[in-house]
Amino acid sequence: MAPSREPLLTPPFLMAGLANLMHGLALHSYLHLPGYLEDLGATPTMVGIVFGFMSGTALFIRPFAGRVMDGAGRRVVILAAGVMHLSACALYLTVDAIGPWIFFVRGLQGFASGAMFSSLFTFAADIVPASRRTEGMGLFGVSGMLPISLGGLLGDFVLARGSYHDLFLVSVGITTAALLVSLPLKEPARPRGANVVARGFFDALGQRDLLPIWFVGSAMATALAAAFSFLKNYVEHEQIGTVGTFFSFYAGTAIALRVFLGWLPDRVGAKKVFYPAMASIGAAMATLALASDVVGIAVAGVFAGLGHGFAFPILSALTVTRANPGDRGSAVSLFTAVFDAGILLGGFLFGPIAGEERDYRTMYAVAAVIPVASTVVFHLWDRAVPPVVEPDR
Repeated sequence: MAPSREPLLTPPFLMAGLANLMHGLALHSYLHLPGYLEDLGATPTMVGIVFGFMSGTALFIRPFAGRVMDGAGRRVVILAAGVMHLSACALYLTVDAIGPWIFFVRGLQGFASGAMFSSLFTFAADIVPASRRTEGMGLFGVSGMLPISLGGLLGDFVLARGSYHDLFLVSVGITTAALLVSLPLKEPARPRGANVVARGFFDALGQRDLLPIWFVGSAMATALAAAFSFLKNYVEHEQIGTVGTFFSFYAGTAIALRVFLGWLPDRVGAKKVFYPAMASIGAAMATLALASDVVGIAVAGVFAGLGHGFAFPILSALTVTRANPGDRGSAVSLFTAVFDAGILLGGFLFGPIAGEERDYRTMYAVAAVIPVASTVVFHLWDRAVPPVVEPDR
């Protein structure tokens, strides 16, 4: 059967993607913030607390952002979050000590990022054709993957020529441009009908055919947390490569996959692609456990990119398809929130496994099991659950 040719790369889709990319670029430039905090006298423990505080506030705001989106609309959240992000970046210029103020600024950025990326993601879900939903969400996700690599490179470039205050000023400029790009976005049309009444956050949370997605999504993020949270310490301890090598191959593979093969899940079936993708994430963690040089780190990045490149858009598309149309904002916010929760859980889980002996190889071996085991549970659970909402195909 020939693939649908319904338009995908429409002006609203491209503008939302550009806003998403620029907000992400500004956010990921703060990967360099630990250096500034250390200059202010922060200990490594305090640096971890400051960074964790932003993740916690982002997780906290997402359900509320979803409720506002389902009531007042997507655009109002996009613009309000854009103003908050611009304000947070500007306020970093006033941080000159470790104290309550840095937590306020970091928390504001967490609120902004949690609401921003949930609302832009929901906006994209509203405007992509249902017949190309997985492909569309995967392509939109490219605008979120690129900043993972580019944000760090931007910080390197600015700091090689200036100061942290210069970097903060650059982030202010980028978020200003992102806000301006967001202004022309119009509220997308939403489905109407008897099943479109918004039921609320807790109904979306407990919807029985979404529960398997919440479970396997959080498990996927938990496994990936082993790389996001501990890879730097691992490669330095073992002297087998760099963080940049892993994430460059990771992001590059995921982006290439979505650009050239993003149509595959919609053509052959989402689950037929999802299961190998989750196995690929397990293979990435297993490869890290066995790596002995930079080549092993690069191969692990490729496996992770193959897995994430397909698994995330497939789960997001399943979420949008299954959610009650009136609760779509809450459902998408919950979907992104379970990934935040999985990353946080992974940090708490894998630290004790590595232990004071820094046994990262055992830690990655354990992480390799999680995607595979959770996929088996998801398959059995999801097969037993009837659909709640008629898909809009």
